[in-house]
Amino acid sequence: MNNYIIENILLLLVIFIPILASIKLRSTYNKYKKVNNSGGLTGFDVARKILDSNGLKDMYIVETPGNLTDHYDPRGKVVRLSSDIFHGNSIASLAVAAHECGHAIQDKENYLWLKFRTALFPVVNFVTRVAYILFFISIILQYFGGIYFALVMVLFGLVFQVVTLPVEFNASARALDKIEEYNLITSDERYGAKKVLTAAAMTYVAAVLSEILNLVRIILSINDRRR
Repeated sequence: MNNYIIENILLLLVIFIPILASIKLRSTYNKYKKVNNSGGLTGFDVARKILDSNGLKDMYIVETPGNLTDHYDPRGKVVRLSSDIFHGNSIASLAVAAHECGHAIQDKENYLWLKFRTALFPVVNFVTRVAYILFFISIILQYFGGIYFALVMVLFGLVFQVVTLPVEFNASARALDKIEEYNLITSDERYGAKKVLTAAAMTYVAAVLSEILNLVRIILSINDRRR
């Protein structure tokens, strides 16, 4: 199998792995979005209970536009929940809200991986933008030294994605622990909540795998050009 075929196979994997992970997430989310939790709790209710019970009574929970745009803002110290999660009383709403509170608790406890990711974010954001500009200019000029330097810079983005994995998995584990500890969910409902959180986590795994495969593809392509 020559490099051209391998490169195209890798390209297909780079494209479709994240797509499949996203489809799985949306399918799982939509399934459990239709199943109400037995307590009738909204995402806001769940978030407020978890935050208050963990010494974060002063932290705001803010409704944010979009679908699955939920996140914890470590700079503003705010939990942002999309409208469906904020107002919804489904198992999916409960799981997602609890997950974002897991990040807030990480922040409060100075969880190392979250601190590392937060510190990396502005640097990675800048470096990866410069890297792709340098990469394309170097390709046009056939300057291979610049191409490889750009690839090293792109690795910063991969490091950020790898660091994100323990942050996300830990937040999900905390979420499941808290909703059980505070009796916010039944044992049967826990299964659905875990499915939602696992599907969400797999999108991050897919992003890392896709980035690795893309780097391999680019390196093969560069080596072909040098021959």
